[in-house]
Amino acid sequence: MTGLKQAAIRGLACAILILPGIVSAQDESPRQQWQKGITAAYSDLASTSQSLANTTRRYCQAPSDAGRTTLVDSWRKAYTAWQAVRYVDFGPIEQNSRAWQLQFWPDSKNLIARKANYWLGQDAPVTAEQVNSDSVALQGFPAMEYLLFDQQPAKRGHALPEAQACSLAVAIAEHIQTTSQSLSDDWAAFAPHYVEGEQYTATTVKAALNGVEIIQDKRLAAPMGLRGNGSRNGYLADAWRSGESLTTIKASIKGLQTSFLPGAVTLLKQNDQAKLATKLSRQFERTLKEFDALPHALAPLLETDDGYRQLQGLFIEVSQLDQIINNNVAPALGITRGFNSSDGD
Repeated sequence: MTGLKQAAIRGLACAILILPGIVSAQDESPRQQWQKGITAAYSDLASTSQSLANTTRRYCQAPSDAGRTTLVDSWRKAYTAWQAVRYVDFGPIEQNSRAWQLQFWPDSKNLIARKANYWLGQDAPVTAEQVNSDSVALQGFPAMEYLLFDQQPAKRGHALPEAQACSLAVAIAEHIQTTSQSLSDDWAAFAPHYVEGEQYTATTVKAALNGVEIIQDKRLAAPMGLRGNGSRNGYLADAWRSGESLTTIKASIKGLQTSFLPGAVTLLKQNDQAKLATKLSRQFERTLKEFDALPHALAPLLETDDGYRQLQGLFIEVSQLDQIINNNVAPALGITRGFNSSDGD
């Protein structure tokens, strides 16, 4: 046998060996792709929330400036991990108001501050059981944000690492960690049913659309004065206390790009909509690129004409993303959007 023939046979053998893996990847269904993406996102949420709980305990046991910086960074990582999977409004997240437990928002009555100040004013240390049985306004990332960034606790003599503030922070961080881990575990158990259930194709597309609409109408338009009474109001944005409002929006769009877009592209191509798949992918890229020139905080941009124009540019890109999913993708797939569980968010 010549060397050329031997090389050809070896090449053919290698192709045969790798072919099943290639075919498997190509044959992966949209729901399988979505399931993997959402599973990874929930796993990241559980992991970063565990780190937040550990970091909070360590900081309160041995406070330091460096420890405070690490704590803020841990909170930011866990909070943005939640934003990445926030659009998923079906499945285990619907149980026990888990979305509200992780993020009570909007908070028009300032319940987060009122609840936190009540417990900060108590004599006995706050326990995890007390936080677990209290309002969702006390249980999630915004309550931790209040303790980390708001000036009111300091004025009342309860700024971190004061003992009562630490007991509350630890209890809240533990609640976030427990909720996130149970959510991740429950999604893993739910995943086979999700992959097998054809109805979840439309459910997932509707969830993505709803997530983008919330970004457009409530997280951008409302503070920009494009909804409601027409007045600009940075306090209507989420994460305004930490100055991370635009960071969280970017994390939500990036999360959609990571866990929703791949399955959506596959689904569109299966329906002979390859050009629309490309259009959707490019719009995600354009929307994320809009953040390159923006700061983390939204509120300061409302104060100047130049800043407001920057927000308008972002709003236009998000609106384009919404229109593509709502006016092109959903109709192309025969999906009609009805009432969504997050419509009253």
